[in-house]
Amino acid sequence: MIKKGMRPSHPGAILMGMIEGLREETGKDFTVTEIASGLGVSEATLSSILNQKLAINAEMAVKLSEAFSSSADLWLNLQRNYDLWLAENKVNRDEITHFVANEGRSGLLSA
Repeated sequence: MIKKGMRPSHPGAILMGMIEGLREETGKDFTVTEIASGLGVSEATLSSILNQKLAINAEMAVKLSEAFSSSADLWLNLQRNYDLWLAENKVNRDEITHFVANEGRSGLLSA
């Protein structure tokens, strides 16, 4: 369970930071179009990720890992943590029926 405290960064925010860092390091003003082309995705897809409107899937994680010398697991874990935080803050656990006893709670299937 992820704590409800501070919201994890969306992978798109991390990617934006990496692109900005790359621009600073190389002095080259990489465009979204160039990076999207290099990843083999549409500009709209990359923009949606950078604007935190689209999640990172396994295929995109592999592409990002190759392009930015990281691991696919890094990108998938960032997305997982972000999604799980959102879910933990959306779901009211007290409204869920327990079918199996857990930590002192009686479940519907317990004897």
